[in-house]
Amino acid sequence: MNYPVAILAGGLGRRLRPSTDSIPKVLTEVAGKPFAFHQIELLRSHGFQRLVFCVGHHGEMVEERVGGGEQWGIEITYSYDGSELLGTGGALRKALPELGEAFFSMYGDAYLDCDYGRIKAAFHLSLKPALMTILHNADRWNRSNVFYKDGRINSYDKRDPDPNARHIDYGIGVFLARVIEAYPLGTKIDLGRIYQDLIANDQLAAYEQPDRFYEIGSSSGLEETRQYLTGRLAVSE
Repeated sequence: MNYPVAILAGGLGRRLRPSTDSIPKVLTEVAGKPFAFHQIELLRSHGFQRLVFCVGHHGEMVEERVGGGEQWGIEITYSYDGSELLGTGGALRKALPELGEAFFSMYGDAYLDCDYGRIKAAFHLSLKPALMTILHNADRWNRSNVFYKDGRINSYDKRDPDPNARHIDYGIGVFLARVIEAYPLGTKIDLGRIYQDLIANDQLAAYEQPDRFYEIGSSSGLEETRQYLTGRLAVSE
């Protein structure tokens, strides 16, 4: 898997306060280790060799705790937002020098055990410059925010979703760098806005992921993820 992965880990983690007042969300302990360690081990198991943590809030703590990837035999680098948080899209724009011509992205609070090889193949076959992974949700895990029909994403809006939305953003994107490069460096922008611009120009492919995601962005999600990862560790021992 020669694409790098950008891990978007610069948010404030408001829903997990007060614990995230002192540590970044990605370092929250889950099943005996920092959540970032679970993400790294998962991505390494799928063949990824280069990860870029896009950090902001307490970013120096992430670099100090995770390091350069030596303990996993991979390369890990860091891209810092700077004095102002740039949002998920702005963070990707800042990280482009570390990411090369094409890359995966994922959120720093998500554990996504899926077939990354199939996602990459779908991206290539689509002949489009970006891809969003989606999950048929029907409001099961969160409010559905993707209207997907006949193999095409018609709309994506987390704040005001289409009434016909039955899918949700699964959390993995694949991009050609030129898509992100079109936005000004240093500007605060949400990745959702970039997805919406791509949809408007019919430049966004979709990959429908069959299995659910796990996340630590909320207290209930954190507890579910703890149970899931604890179970995985018990099976592997």
